Amino acid sequence: MTGAGGLLLRSARLVGGPGEPQDVLVRDGRIARIGASITPGAADVVDLDGRWVSPGLWDSHVHLDQWALVRRRLDVSAAGSAAAAASLVRDRLRSDPPGTGQILIGYGFQDGLWPDAPGKDLLDDGTAGTPVVLVSKDLHSLWLNSAALARYGHTDSPTGLLREQAAFDVNRRISAVSEEQLDGWVADAARAAAARGAVGITDLEMTLSVDRWARRAAGGTRSLRVRTGVYAYDLDAIIARGLRTGDVIPGTDGLVTMGPFKLMTDGSLNTRTAYCHDPYPSTPGAEEGRGLFLVEQDELVEHLRRASSAGLVPAVHAIGDAANSAALDAFETVGCRGSIEHAQFVAAGDFERFRRLGVIASVQPEHAMDDRDVADHYWAGRTDRAFAFGSLVAAGAQITLGSDAPVAPLDPWISMAAAISRSRDGRDPWHPEQRVLSSVALAASTGGRTTLEEGCVADLVVTGADPLDADDAALRSFEVSATMLGGRWTHLDLG
Repeated sequence: MTGAGGLLLRSARLVGGPGEPQDVLVRDGRIARIGASITPGAADVVDLDGRWVSPGLWDSHVHLDQWALVRRRLDVSAAGSAAAAASLVRDRLRSDPPGTGQILIGYGFQDGLWPDAPGKDLLDDGTAGTPVVLVSKDLHSLWLNSAALARYGHTDSPTGLLREQAAFDVNRRISAVSEEQLDGWVADAARAAAARGAVGITDLEMTLSVDRWARRAAGGTRSLRVRTGVYAYDLDAIIARGLRTGDVIPGTDGLVTMGPFKLMTDGSLNTRTAYCHDPYPSTPGAEEGRGLFLVEQDELVEHLRRASSAGLVPAVHAIGDAANSAALDAFETVGCRGSIEHAQFVAAGDFERFRRLGVIASVQPEHAMDDRDVADHYWAGRTDRAFAFGSLVAAGAQITLGSDAPVAPLDPWISMAAAISRSRDGRDPWHPEQRVLSSVALAASTGGRTTLEEGCVADLVVTGADPLDADDAALRSFEVSATMLGGRWTHLDLG
């Protein structure tokens, strides 16, 4: 908290601003004045000693409940085969078995390039009847052993692999913990995000969470601003309440607002359900080998028309190039604006349509680093337009950056690093022509602001170095000295 006279941040270097250190006066939750040698008056003074200050960071696509849960699950992301994943499960059951009647939940498997196929028999070996559910890194598939298949009503599954809606339904059941427990884990995750410079998220959990977030804010979870989304099955309830995108939820001091209307059109790359114009190589089970289109085009148009007419901005999940084309077609038919979430694979003629239609590309750059080898295999010869952030920017489209946590870490610096460098772990940049400037990545992580200005809300992050000059490795472990939300510190470590 700050005194009645406000807070004076002494000797701050403004990212994107003048080169010399400035003083920043914060009063009533806003930047009241920026200048050299401001007289503090009654304001409290914090000396930033030449540290860098930029607008606070947003993650434009998060599943925060899932992120909080995954932080407590068995990590199988390092498994390079089904056998290796099953071995990790057996090791955990030997070292730390769940209690009687409980299930073992793992997270992070990616089977797109595995040399062997996941199957229920492989998970059955050594599990001694303990239900085991492994959640894929992209959340679009689950791998269950026989005991778990029996518990969740899928004994007819020949492989133990569930995809898309069946996977979402079971994931919702295994994610059910007490509200008190979940709220505590979410509060921890929110504090961790604030410690990385985040001031806000767009939360796209698949359960209606607007009232949950109102309760959390009232109960003291105040580390982040939250825009909370709604899916089709809860759309009627939100329309009946008269909530529109951007509306502040009462009792939250402005921290919680109504977010977008979220709609799924296809699946994911790793699950080979992203809907594409061309078939996947040697991929049985997907419709016509091109992935899955989860909604009829007329239905997609009607959903967008109804939501936008009610004041809810659509956010359409589309990963494959055919799904992106269909989503853009729907936006053009309805004449509304909104976003396409992910936009991982875009047809050559569609980049310009993002700009022309005013559709935001809400992208997750770290996915490109996770999926580059999978994309090179399943989208072979076409990856010049995969995760094509540079092409989107060159076409004049607006991009926003996010993590899709838990699919990638909720850390905006990691998202920026991947967008700027297109590399990780010492590998050569992947399609370096698709890199974006550091200034573009920062603006895409702050709601369009690249520097602090007088009169703006005092949401800011203090760092030990200039993020516009940091390389990939530095950004991934970037020093965050402090985070401020509406004039109050949510993270402070100036030692």
